Amino acid sequence: MVTPTHYPIMVIGGAEDKVGQRIILSNFFHSAGGKQATIGIVPSASQEPSVVGERYRSIFSQMGTQTIQVLDIRRPHECDQDRWLELLDSCTGVFLSGGDQVRLFEFIQGSTFLTTIKKRLHVGTLVLAGTSAGAAVMGEKMISGGSSGESPNRSLVDLMDGLGIIPELLVDQHFHNRNRMARLMSAIAAHPDKLGIGIDEDTCAAFKGDGTFEVMGKGSITVIDPRELTHTNYRGSGDTSPLSLHDLRVHVLNQGDHYDYKRRVVCVPSLGRVSKY
Repeated sequence: MVTPTHYPIMVIGGAEDKVGQRIILSNFFHSAGGKQATIGIVPSASQEPSVVGERYRSIFSQMGTQTIQVLDIRRPHECDQDRWLELLDSCTGVFLSGGDQVRLFEFIQGSTFLTTIKKRLHVGTLVLAGTSAGAAVMGEKMISGGSSGESPNRSLVDLMDGLGIIPELLVDQHFHNRNRMARLMSAIAAHPDKLGIGIDEDTCAAFKGDGTFEVMGKGSITVIDPRELTHTNYRGSGDTSPLSLHDLRVHVLNQGDHYDYKRRVVCVPSLGRVSKY
């Protein structure tokens, strides 16, 4: 019997399979402890948190999880109430649903709740997954809105602080499904110290705790690496003027591919790494 891989953090591009093989959700279930897991669902990004919470409760219950908590936090700083902190302490896995990433950020930023999640991720006693809006908040900076289908420009993307769970990243989701390449490039022009990752629907960047992530699911993950960027006109351009980005490195990764986001190289498991081909 093959032992499932343990993924401490799973960043999902939205619309993950909930009725078929449920590959991404099954990997979260196993990483959190399988049938012995205590899974906490945080549906706070949604305008229908009760509906969303119950949907995921049903899914994880069907997989065999015995203990599932819906942490239905509906107001800023409510997450620091004793009842929610006690439930969080009992969880082996926390799942952040989709919805509005600004709403989710406003509810838990600067809280003991968030600090506890980060501390437990650091010591390896918690698994965290976020889908759609729950993925967008993962970086130190996040995309809070914008448009699609145009050339990169400043007006194409709205940016704000994120939750800083993986500070190096700037995440966009529903990526090719909603034609968001130009949006992510615009975001990276604004923050060239970050690594852009655009995640398609039913696709996941499954972080392994060693500085790498594995691509899981039916779509692609597009990595935009500005480390060798030699020029951008971002600072001097008008809001709707096209942006220049010279020497931007782009990778398109699919199921089973691995990427080292610390060293910024594509990895081949049997060889360790490949950087140019």
